[in-house]
Amino acid sequence: MNHPTCLAPHEAVDIHEVLNFKTLCLAKSAFMQGLVFDQELKALLQKDVQMTTQDIAALQALYEKAPFRSPVPESRPVPTLQ
Repeated sequence: MNHPTCLAPHEAVDIHEVLNFKTLCLAKSAFMQGLVFDQELKALLQKDVQMTTQDIAALQALYEKAPFRSPVPESRPVPTLQ
């Protein structure tokens, strides 16, 4: 199967929307880590942060094939409280 070297514009927009959503999810999980006291929940949130970070990296690599690009911030949210 041929893999296109460039995404269609609608595919790029869809990936950009998913990137925005995953970034918001990452920020929420990172923030919530500082607010919870249950260690199991904190561990789940930490795992979610790690998995979401990997997902974002994979989506960014795919987004490189977009015919147009908007910059994706490199910074990642960190928990406000430890």
